[in-house]
Amino acid sequence: MAETGPEKAGPSTLALHADDELNVVTDVAPPLHLSTTFRYSNNPEDLIPWADTTEHHVDKRSHIYSRFTSPNSTRFETILSALLNGHALSYSSGLSALHAALVLFNPRHISVGEGYHGCHGVIALMSRLTGLEKLDINCPAEQLEAGDIVLLETPINPQGMAFNIEDYAKKAHSRGAYLIVDSTFAPPGLQDPFKWGADLVMHSGSKYFGGHSDVLCGVLATQRKEWYDKLLGDRLFLGSVMGSMESWLGVRSLRTLEVRVQRQSQNAERLVAWLDNAVDAQSPAADSDEAATQAAVHKIYHASLQKDDFSWLKKQMPNGFGPVFSIVMKEEDFARKLPSKLAFFHHATSLGGVETLIEWRTMTDAKIDRRLLRISVGLENWEDLKNDLVAAFRALLKEKK
Repeated sequence: MAETGPEKAGPSTLALHADDELNVVTDVAPPLHLSTTFRYSNNPEDLIPWADTTEHHVDKRSHIYSRFTSPNSTRFETILSALLNGHALSYSSGLSALHAALVLFNPRHISVGEGYHGCHGVIALMSRLTGLEKLDINCPAEQLEAGDIVLLETPINPQGMAFNIEDYAKKAHSRGAYLIVDSTFAPPGLQDPFKWGADLVMHSGSKYFGGHSDVLCGVLATQRKEWYDKLLGDRLFLGSVMGSMESWLGVRSLRTLEVRVQRQSQNAERLVAWLDNAVDAQSPAADSDEAATQAAVHKIYHASLQKDDFSWLKKQMPNGFGPVFSIVMKEEDFARKLPSKLAFFHHATSLGGVETLIEWRTMTDAKIDRRLLRISVGLENWEDLKNDLVAAFRALLKEKK
């Protein structure tokens, strides 16, 4: 007879049942708890003063105050812990999660790439407070010291290109430094950074964990219980907890995480492959879709196009390369106008929702190439998205004549 149980279950099953232990009501759908404070036990024998505990005591079914734990956030974290293969904690945003990580380690140096500009904002804030010094992500290992941090975002924002986690883990660990992997663009099912040497995994849960463009959330996960205990204690005083409504929405969203991300990643790969083939097509017919694409698009970025890296990339991301990619247009004016000519793409920032988003990235990132557009692929039919893009390319070219 086959064995069953949470420890034997696959990710899609865990997303639906990892929190079964927290079912204290008969509701099939988890109830929303809005209370910030909770009654103590009526049995005096069960009352344990905080000062009498050796560490922060966490009973997943018993809560005191929502700045510490609450029913919905605990349920959300229980599911995430199973999916991320580590002890997971939620935060009010992805940047508050990074802030908590830097407070935990308090490094002298942080080796970091270009990536998400918001992370550099948090690093700048910490630099003001602690003198934290920023190093390039590809700096020589000799520049790192024990206790330093390597912050690797892969796939990277906004291009969607991937980097070898194992290589950066070896580099960090050779100097006694720690590797934090921002895996926002590759949620569970696409990438497990712990498998390749990450010490701490970070996600902006506002993206795929929320999945419906209605949740603001950050997540940290670690396989070291002592770090988890310290992060939990720190969060109590940082105050950057996830709200009860957001946590409830997060549980709802995690139920479908695997099927959403797989479909979105497949859509993105098909769309990227078509665009790449169109741009590289030799002598396309003058009125063809390929000709229109070549006239409008200069370059496409996505991990699926990193053919020379497939020896490690297909091991690191065996189930797909992520739903986000970028295109660089031939002209800045094309990038500015393209979103307004699309029917199935919302022109908005952020990513990871069920709907496809496109952003003229310079709207929120001052350092980016002004010809670049970031695309977060949703659950629409990919051919509809392709046809929408081609029609928009044609409209741009017609206006230019």
